[in-house]
Formats: sequence, C-alpha cells, structure tokens
Amino acid sequence: MGRRIRKLVSGLVFLGLVGGAAFWWVTKPAPWAADHWEGLGEPDLANGEQIFWAGGCVSCHAKRGSEGDARLVLAGGPPLKSPFGTFHAPNISPDETAGIGGWTLAEFGNAMTRGVGRNGEHLYPSFPYASYARMAPKDINDLWGYMRTLPKSSDVAPGHELPFPYNMRLALGGWKLLFLTDKPRVAVDTSDPKLGRGQYLVEGPGHCGECHTPRNALGGFEPGQWLAGAPNPEGKGRIPNITPGSKSIGGWSASDIASYLETGFTPEFDSVGGSMVEVQKNMAKLTAADREAIAAYLKAIPTL
Repeated sequence: MGRRIRKLVSGLVFLGLVGGAAFWWVTKPAPWAADHWEGLGEPDLANGEQIFWAGGCVSCHAKRGSEGDARLVLAGGPPLKSPFGTFHAPNISPDETAGIGGWTLAEFGNAMTRGVGRNGEHLYPSFPYASYARMAPKDINDLWGYMRTLPKSSDVAPGHELPFPYNMRLALGGWKLLFLTDKPRVAVDTSDPKLGRGQYLVEGPGHCGECHTPRNALGGFEPGQWLAGAPNPEGKGRIPNITPGSKSIGGWSASDIASYLETGFTPEFDSVGGSMVEVQKNMAKLTAADREAIAAYLKAIPTL
C-alpha cells in the first residue's frame, strides 16, 4: 500500500513538473528574431516625431502638468491606478542609466511590440504594447531615432505597486496568449488609403482602444465592443463611446472630429476636458492628413 502511494505521489509530482515546464515554454517571453530589426537604415527623424506624438508617449512618461519643452523630458509620469494595482511609467529618456539610452533598437522594438523587457522579462500591459504590436518596424526605428534626440533625465521612477498575484510576471505569458495580436480590431475598407492610415493610427500607435474599449476580468478587451466606452480605470466617470452611433461624437462629421483633434473645441464650442486634454495636445502635432484619416476611420467603424 505504501509503495502504491509513493508511486502515485511520484507520478503526480512528475506530471506537475511536466505541466509546469510546458506552461513555461508556451508562455515564456517571445521577442522577435534579431533579423526582424535589421536593414531598416537611418531613422527618419521627422516621421519619428510624428509617431512620437501619435503614440502619446508624453501623456504617460512626462511629469504631470509639464508644458512646452518640459513635455519632452520623459522621466516618468503620474501613477496609473487600476483594479490590479498602481502602475508607474518608467523613465524612457535617453539617459544611459535611469532611462533607455543604453538600449538597442531590437530591445526597444521588442518592448514596444512584444511586451518583452531588456532583460527578457514580460512587461505589464499597462504599457500598451498590445496596441503597438501593429506598428511597422520602420516606424519603430524612426521613433527610436527621434527619442534618442530628446533631453536626458537621471530621475528614477518608482516601481509598480501590485498585490499578489498580479506581481507575478510569469502569468503575463498566459495573458499574451489570450490577448496579444497584431490583427486588425475591426474590418474597414483598407483599399481606401485614408481608412487604412486611420486604422493604423487608431489601432496601433494611437492606442485609442486602451481607454475607450471595455475590458473583461482579465484585462483584455471585450469582444465586439471596440471603442464602445469603458469605466475610467481611476474610478471617476466613464471614458466615452466614440463609435458612429455614440452620444458623444456620433453626430459629428469627419471634419468636426478632425477639427476637435486639432483645436480641442467641439462643434458646440465646448472644450476638451479630463485626460483627453493631453491626448488632444498630442493629436494637434500630427499632420492634417493624419487627423483626417483618424476621423474617417472613426466614422467607418461599426456602430455600438
């Protein structure tokens, strides 16, 4: 009897080890192969600057209330409170020690599009790599080149404040299996270059869905609810629905949306408010053509 129990226990331990190893293998960090980032040439800094503003880097990584050139000091921004704990945006200035100045293009690109840190660790999706995964390698290269021209800061941002089990990064591999994809969020007529560009900007660098799409209990987007509005993760109010059928911008024309992104004024001459203030400042830096592309996309997506 004792021998049978020992065999049973040994078998269960063996199965547990095999299962654990299989889970680790399937969910381990998966950066791109090195050649994914090769042959991109010298960065186009002008395009890199446009991608920088489209990506909203300032909104999370600059000090709260920064204005003018101070917005370009990416020393780490305000805390992001969530149901999983409080996240702190790191220093991503070109400082070699406190920031990412010592990183390579491949390390930067893998963080942006695969959620893999410089040391091979999973990154938390409070950093919107689930959206940035759609970004073209050329744009990543151009963005990287532009960011290396920005001011350095030696400030060290605080670490995340996460309770167990959310402080266990291993589980993020499972999250990525469920939710990390570079596929389009919705179907639009990408034979129209304007719509294709708008989809790229909104679903990729613009990461609009990160705030405007509701999430499930695991923090992934609710299927079929793209840009349908969501609770404010900080607990105050609600992020609006921005689909064509919404009460917020559903009645606006594409020109109205583009103008709002440029000026911060609604068709009723109300002004932008809340967290959208920082977003609008970024959108105002884009070309008129890109703002028009974003507006065209927002008028073309499914009504919710």
